[in-house]
Amino acid sequence: MCNHKALCWINNKIIPANQASISVFDHGFLYGDGVFEGIRFYHNTPFRLDAHLHRLADSAQAIALTMPSSLSALEKAIVQLIHRFEGEHGYIGLIITRGKGCLGINPQNCTQPTTVIIVDSLNMVDSATRKAGVHIITAATRKLALDGLDPRIKSLNYLNHIMARMEANHAGADEALMLNAHGHIAEGTADNVFIEKNGILITPPTSDGALAGITRATIMDLAQQAGIKVCEQSIAPYDVYTAHACFLTGTGAELIPVASVDGRKLQACPSAMFHTLQDLFLQQIQKECTS
Repeated sequence: MCNHKALCWINNKIIPANQASISVFDHGFLYGDGVFEGIRFYHNTPFRLDAHLHRLADSAQAIALTMPSSLSALEKAIVQLIHRFEGEHGYIGLIITRGKGCLGINPQNCTQPTTVIIVDSLNMVDSATRKAGVHIITAATRKLALDGLDPRIKSLNYLNHIMARMEANHAGADEALMLNAHGHIAEGTADNVFIEKNGILITPPTSDGALAGITRATIMDLAQQAGIKVCEQSIAPYDVYTAHACFLTGTGAELIPVASVDGRKLQACPSAMFHTLQDLFLQQIQKECTS
């Protein structure tokens, strides 16, 4: 259930989220024509906001969507919303759509993009599940091919991710891994995946369909600073089954350990490496959001 205290910013106006509306002719609503970012904030300060805003701008550029506001204007709006929100920690949904147009997928008549910013709380898993680890499956639904839609574009087209998540729901699992056309693991439905094998931290490359996650990059940097070898390489379900440990990362997920994959219990959940990286991640949040 959505938080009744959630706030929304639509085209320069702040209103309670339950009173927000956009046109039924908006092509973001009609066809998923748009881009978005999810951003965490801690202590009323957005984490890695600059990286998120630049990824948003890159996604918009990639789909030939003109940004209606400068990045500095978006930052100002986000900060304003955060300070109006009742809570010092939360989640920001930043969406830019092609805007209102005629029926039909042709975006030619969409002359003014729509900007929506939502501030709310978000807890993807409860504390008990986060401590014990999640149970995940491998979904039959595949990631879109790289030559069909580049995974670096964070677009509103999430139907295949949703269908994979439905598979997890039907199986009684917490999350699902998605494979690409070659049978390599790309990512989870809403998170990146890491495995630990022989003391090495391994994650799929973006060329296998993984989103270039902000949290993913943060964890890779922190691991290298801690002397942990990090490798981007293709992995198959076999590699996860036989890994020492596995965990998921994402802006919404933060860090979540994995207890089992397709009914196979992993050796460690959470592992010592996970605890180290989780501690370093929390320290980084404190460093960047309380200074």
